[in-house]
Amino acid sequence: MTSAATINTVLGPISPAQLGFTLVHEHVMVSTSGLYQSYPDLLGRGPEARAIATLKRAKEAGIDTIIDATTFDLGRHAPLLAAVSKGSGVNIINVTGWWLDVPRFLRGVGASQMAREFIRDVREGFRGTDIKAGLLKCAADIDGVTPPLETMARAVARAHRETGLPIMVHSHPGTQLARRQIEIFREEGVDLTRVKIDHSNDTTDTEYLKWILDQGCFLGFDRYPGRMVSPRMRTLTLKKLMDEGYTERLCVSHDCICLHIHNEQPDGSIPEQHDFFRSNPDQYLFIHRHVIPQLRELGATEADIQTLFVGNPRRFLAGA
Repeated sequence: MTSAATINTVLGPISPAQLGFTLVHEHVMVSTSGLYQSYPDLLGRGPEARAIATLKRAKEAGIDTIIDATTFDLGRHAPLLAAVSKGSGVNIINVTGWWLDVPRFLRGVGASQMAREFIRDVREGFRGTDIKAGLLKCAADIDGVTPPLETMARAVARAHRETGLPIMVHSHPGTQLARRQIEIFREEGVDLTRVKIDHSNDTTDTEYLKWILDQGCFLGFDRYPGRMVSPRMRTLTLKKLMDEGYTERLCVSHDCICLHIHNEQPDGSIPEQHDFFRSNPDQYLFIHRHVIPQLRELGATEADIQTLFVGNPRRFLAGA
């Protein structure tokens, strides 16, 4: 495993030491490709200003960096991310790769073909910009690793081998999907110590989670407050893994969505806040306000907190 001298943010490269307190799986905006450019009013009033204000509050609370996990098919708009980072003072590291929405016209594209596109995003920048991706992402969910998603996973694996960048993986712990995803990575020669299996706190099955950790991967405990498991049980599961010696490969975050479509209500009104905001009004501050205090109550030390939010993101992004 090599160590990266710099990490690409949407405002240019920074050193690993500049990451500071890092949330490893968040979103400034989730929509669909091209929506921000074509139909921005669906995102509510003044989306850029609202995102800047939200991340300013995060910065004031001590959050220095976020990984924005928004791929092309989730509506990535790199100039928006750059404006929000500049306006808020928060480092934003964006991904290349793919989420779950593979349209029919891409289903004949090959893994090496897509890998070349992802590598260009890293080395040259997202098309029409000089903004470069800082890590890679692939995904699968309850339907398993379908053939189109396997193509994208293998493309990301090949881009990883070419660029040395780490991989974050949208997974489904309820079906123990990481077993198949890791198998694909092994076939492709991926360094598993540079892989983070995300949404892992959607389960309390610590035997499965320890199996992933024992393969060398990081775990993304990145859904707070979440839905299928209570926030408290997520934190108890996190602390149990810490107590069993896995603290240095656990990464904690929210999967917060700042900007999203504001859906019309049955009476024809458009709410001021989107649905995801209503499920987490604390937004990027839920962990500061609820999770860290609970970890301290459970016996976590300040060194543990530093490891979870500073040391581990740095190791994941930069390598050893």
